[in-house]
Amino acid sequence: MRQLSVFSRLATSVAVACLIAAPAMAQDAEAIRTAKTLRDRALEGTIAYDVVEQITTRFGPRMAGTDSERAAAAWGEEFMTGLGLQNVRVHEFPLAVWNRGVEQVEVLSPFPQPLTVTALGGAMATPAEGVTGEAVIFRTYQDLLDQPEGALEGKIAVVLQDTPRAQDGRGYGSTSVIRFQGPTEAARRGAVGFLLRSLGTHDHRFAHTGATSVSDDAVPAFAISPPDADQLARMAAMTDEPIRIRLFSTAGFTGHAYSQNVIAEVVGSERPEEIITIGGHLDSWDLGTGAIDDASGIGITTAALKLIADLPERPRRTIRVVWWGAEEVSQPAPAQGLAGARAYADSISDEAANHVAISESDFGAGPIYALGLPEGMGGTEFQRAAMRVLTPLGIVWDGAPARGGGPDTGPTVALGVPAFRLAQDGTDYFDVHHTVDDVIDRIEPENLDQNVAAWAALLWLIADSDVDFRAAAE
Repeated sequence: MRQLSVFSRLATSVAVACLIAAPAMAQDAEAIRTAKTLRDRALEGTIAYDVVEQITTRFGPRMAGTDSERAAAAWGEEFMTGLGLQNVRVHEFPLAVWNRGVEQVEVLSPFPQPLTVTALGGAMATPAEGVTGEAVIFRTYQDLLDQPEGALEGKIAVVLQDTPRAQDGRGYGSTSVIRFQGPTEAARRGAVGFLLRSLGTHDHRFAHTGATSVSDDAVPAFAISPPDADQLARMAAMTDEPIRIRLFSTAGFTGHAYSQNVIAEVVGSERPEEIITIGGHLDSWDLGTGAIDDASGIGITTAALKLIADLPERPRRTIRVVWWGAEEVSQPAPAQGLAGARAYADSISDEAANHVAISESDFGAGPIYALGLPEGMGGTEFQRAAMRVLTPLGIVWDGAPARGGGPDTGPTVALGVPAFRLAQDGTDYFDVHHTVDDVIDRIEPENLDQNVAAWAALLWLIADSDVDFRAAAE
């Protein structure tokens, strides 16, 4: 067992102070005590890091629909059964499988040299001879959008806009549209290829992949490493000659297979039909081993449920963990992405009214710093009780209502299921997101345990209560 962490020592000292403070409502006192117990047990050490280690070491990259993703799902089913979780099952759904193939981008003139690139997920291949054209460099995405149709005929569009670093990831939120819609917008203006500066916040020479819109009207599309983006900017400043670039890629959809969601539960003792859904996504990109994105989320939420399963009593409501499949890769129309999340939402659509809440851990392995609850929950007894338990973990109250709980929660939230949010510190998340550097070496085990402490405690408060998030929003 690891020595008590700084989080654990802080929790112990502040817990004493909380007991001296004004008491919670009588009916909540026992739930708060149990939540604090879960919190403090998690800070002593959990299985979260072990889960990440097993997934990333045994299965490596887990592209949606591949043998490695299926093998990881089969292992997950066996593993969660061994943990003593209930109703463990695998739900399969069809999937178009995308393969990266071979990729290469080079400057032909006036300064010949290779560029470090990666094809965007869902992007199309070039012809066998590649695509050659003059680069038209745009400092911002808006500069590209301002071009009229036909203005880029036969050219290669290059967008060099930076992704700002932010604790909550809002920088990525503002630039992700460049990757998703950029190739299609470039094609509308006559371009024959598309490059963007990787959506990353570092200055290392590796590129970030990620999904782009699947469209017959798109063009071959690549992300370039931040140093190579800067290199192109310097070239443009150094010469009045056209910068000619050659693109080559064999990327594309290679057939149909299936992916799957792996599901397990702790069944409620009094109202088992009322369900709280949590989880992370099992698939990853093929460049790293998907430790940050998102084996860590699976490890955190599964470890939290394991702590609850180990208690001598069960909560009144059911808590369900889902290892969603196929979160990353876009799909051909009509569904562009989140295939596993859509399949899950379809499977529970007839009983969505019984789903109490949903949230996902899919923002890396940084510590949790804020709690967000659905509309109308600020100032309620439940919110105050939650903060009594979570404040010792360094977590503050975020008064902005939680509109979603992570990418895979979106289709279920669209059915009317309320979301809550345990916000992780993502300041460094986009240094490794979707890159070769997304590996377990980037994870601090103590941070995972702080996450588990927050998840387990909050889940117990929701599952062992009568809180009605829908009513609060009315």
